[in-house]
Amino acid sequence: MKKIDSKIPDGPLADKWNNYKAKAKLVNPANRNKLSVIVVGTGLAGSSCAASLAEQGYNIKSFCFQDSPRRAHSVAAQGGVNASKNYKNDGDSTFRMFYDTIKGGDFRSREANVYRLAECSASLIDHAVAQGVPFAREYGGYLNNRSFGGVQVSRTFYARGQTGQQLLLGAYQSLLRQVNTGKVTMHTRHEMVELVVIDGKAKGIIARNLETGTLERHEADAVVLATGGYGKVYYLSTLAMGCNGSAIWRAHKKGAYMAGVSWIQFHPTCLPQHGENQSKLTLMSESLRNDGRIWVSKKVGDDRLPNSIPEEERDYYLERRYPAFGNLAPRDISSRAAKERIDAGFGAGAMKNAVYLDFSKAIIAQGVDKIKAKYSNLFSMYEKINGIDAYKEPMLISPAAHFTMGGLWVDYELMTTIPGLFALGEANFSDHGANRLGANSLLQACVDGYFIAPYTIPNYLSGELKTDKITTDHPAFAEAETAAQRQLDRFLNTKGKLSADYFHKKTGKLLYEKCGLSRSKENLEEAIVSLKLLKESFEKDLLITGDDTLNSELEKAGRVADYIELAELMCHDALQREESCGAHFREEYQTTEGEAVRNDSDFCYVSAWEWKGEKLPPELHKEPLTFESLELAVRSYK
Repeated sequence: MKKIDSKIPDGPLADKWNNYKAKAKLVNPANRNKLSVIVVGTGLAGSSCAASLAEQGYNIKSFCFQDSPRRAHSVAAQGGVNASKNYKNDGDSTFRMFYDTIKGGDFRSREANVYRLAECSASLIDHAVAQGVPFAREYGGYLNNRSFGGVQVSRTFYARGQTGQQLLLGAYQSLLRQVNTGKVTMHTRHEMVELVVIDGKAKGIIARNLETGTLERHEADAVVLATGGYGKVYYLSTLAMGCNGSAIWRAHKKGAYMAGVSWIQFHPTCLPQHGENQSKLTLMSESLRNDGRIWVSKKVGDDRLPNSIPEEERDYYLERRYPAFGNLAPRDISSRAAKERIDAGFGAGAMKNAVYLDFSKAIIAQGVDKIKAKYSNLFSMYEKINGIDAYKEPMLISPAAHFTMGGLWVDYELMTTIPGLFALGEANFSDHGANRLGANSLLQACVDGYFIAPYTIPNYLSGELKTDKITTDHPAFAEAETAAQRQLDRFLNTKGKLSADYFHKKTGKLLYEKCGLSRSKENLEEAIVSLKLLKESFEKDLLITGDDTLNSELEKAGRVADYIELAELMCHDALQREESCGAHFREEYQTTEGEAVRNDSDFCYVSAWEWKGEKLPPELHKEPLTFESLELAVRSYK
């Protein structure tokens, strides 16, 4: 059994990161060219890490399954990126941002990691501006801010409703600069299918060329996984169809622990499902909640058009239940509140599965031009999809699976339980606890790649200079390649009648009903049994058409196989945690008013799971969470 060591530096909270950097081991510039790093993923975390390490002189091999790094899903983030600059002079500070994030995560994240996130946030904004990221500015030229859920200050920097795209363009330019210098070798249309571990250390990957089907061996002195989250396990989610959790799951099966896997964020501001044949849901930025008011009719099953429902017959339920934060209550709370109203029969829209997001009051107060200046692309997107002018009629929104707070367990250095294997951004569990505050996703991805990994990875690499160089002729590479080919052959030779999509939809629906916005012991136990049966069916009833060359159905089968196993672990994690915290809402543990009841005496720890084998239950390891700089408190937004 591997002992969990989070490697948190000594000293006061505000000094820990500086203390680490002061003592971190370095690699002489002349020696950096002797070392190589594989970075899987080219979103904000992957591109920024690859560019930063290449800038230092390391040799980088960058992999993405898309045809361009610019297609990474970071591009889809809309609303903004947080930083404690206090430009509005409204009381913000590093400590306040740290506290908001800890509280937002329901006191289920590490103090030291979260403080570092807040500490590095100010530098990120300066870095992005220097790259040319076109953040919104006030009339005088100063950078503008807006507020997001779970906070009472304005600390979110934004570029209209396309902040992720603009930040990714900055990281992409940095990456391509290093590609042009020859320090980064790009491998597009390649998917990691196996991690290679030699003498207990990550030393390479097996990648499948998605255009030819060829399996390739790639060695390195360290491996970085920056492959995003696994929210697509629910099938219907805000994520792109290609998003998957296979890279981290394959690493998990090689010895990397998974942590907090049942902490799944449902975004409250998405477009509702409109039919059974839908393959994904569309995200509408949380920034809309700055000016939009959320409500439902007070009448069950009301079929009237929203503009014909009088003000006194509207229930602004977030303002009613959470007056201190109102429509900017955190995502988990806002999502559950919407589900409660929908389940009670007050839902709106054709399928009665939505609530209203209304801008009429803001338009009267500010004028339509100011609302357009802030949200025009989002309103245009809504009209293209629904044919409704949201300047004249409220939007329809509902919760949807979005972000995964869980992921690979990492220590303070962002290294997993496999030495030499690092996980960045949404691929790790580290900063958000049981719930992520809005606009902290882009922040974590950038901070991990630009400011943390460039210190912690060299600290590890300094010890690899004296070790023998590994080549792809090592037996471990042959073994990993054989295992990958064996799985592909098994998929192709399973002559069933059901597509990979069929099993993905079944997995997603099962999870949504049993391990979604709310969970119960009975439902979770039923889900575990059902998922085992679904896996058995997948292994004998799957049908893959085509061959092992260019074949998107074959790619999909591997990802769905991983999702079924991951879904079972999510249910084990949710079943074991007998409390309600953040996005994990156990129906047995709530107040009479329907609020979460946390159990700090028994569950104030990170649940880290070890893979024990195909037929064996996972093993739980507990990382205790200690809070030295603040007191555990009931998470209230009333």
